[in-house]
Amino acid sequence: MNPATLVKSKWLSWDFDRARLTNIISAITLPLLGLALFIGVWHLGAKQVDTSLGTFPGPTEVYAQWNNLLDEHEAENQRAAAFYERQEKRHEAQLERDPNAELTFREPNRRPTFFDQIWTSLITVMTGFSLATLIAIPLGIVIGLSNATYRAINPIIQIFKPVSPLAWLPLVTMVVSAVYVTDDPMFEKSFITSVVTVALCSIWPTMINTAVGTASVNTDLLNVSRVLSLNWFTHVKTIVLPSAIPMMFTGLRLSLGIAWMVLIAAEMLAQNPGLGKFVWDEFQNGSSNSLGRICVAVLMIGFIGFLLDRCLLLLQSRVNWDKNAITR
Repeated sequence: MNPATLVKSKWLSWDFDRARLTNIISAITLPLLGLALFIGVWHLGAKQVDTSLGTFPGPTEVYAQWNNLLDEHEAENQRAAAFYERQEKRHEAQLERDPNAELTFREPNRRPTFFDQIWTSLITVMTGFSLATLIAIPLGIVIGLSNATYRAINPIIQIFKPVSPLAWLPLVTMVVSAVYVTDDPMFEKSFITSVVTVALCSIWPTMINTAVGTASVNTDLLNVSRVLSLNWFTHVKTIVLPSAIPMMFTGLRLSLGIAWMVLIAAEMLAQNPGLGKFVWDEFQNGSSNSLGRICVAVLMIGFIGFLLDRCLLLLQSRVNWDKNAITR
């Protein structure tokens, strides 16, 4: 190889490596810088705010409450484990006296901890979001493929899309109480109420974006489908869905964000188990630790919302044929 060409090639390679290294450093340092700036402003600003419960908690106080919540969760787990251990010893003693004795199994009276409330909220939001998705995607496809269906359903979408979860919640609560009547319920009424409220509020972005993506299928692809005389199901599976996936996932990410916000509000208002109820209980408690615990809950709510969005983005990167359509 010509020496000049070799030098040029090495220089371009070094230039490329340096640019890639710069991008990696920027991707790491800039978020850390922004986070450090936020914590600094929070630390300085918190000292200037006096509330009825004392000075607004700064990062140090919030971290201390996080550790307290961890300790409470661990203590509750140890108490439950000790209960099961005592129960097992009682059963062993009963069986020694009478091998045919009927054993009674009981659950410990476990007080839900902060992390139990997180798990409850996650189960509820994913159930409501899944229900909304199962309805929104098929209906969005039908709307996108049929102008007549779009004209018929569009007024309903425009009327109900702006309705607040605080308006839906009383109606849903009364309907669930009237319809879900059983002596042996599989789910708690509070769970059903939260799930339905989340589904009603989060269904619209997925439905609208799926309809838009379906209606925006490339004309050449539609012509190929006509030439091949594909039936409706095959047309949707092979032509419509791959083309609509970018818009569909945009709707899903919006819906999941709305579902998470709606759930927290619904749990606070209806006092259903979950993070929303935890925040409200701490607010009503009014202890010196309440503000710090509420701040922990707020940060956790935001962090979980971020993780849920990243999970959907990761799923989109796996199923989407157009990698350039994936947003940050």
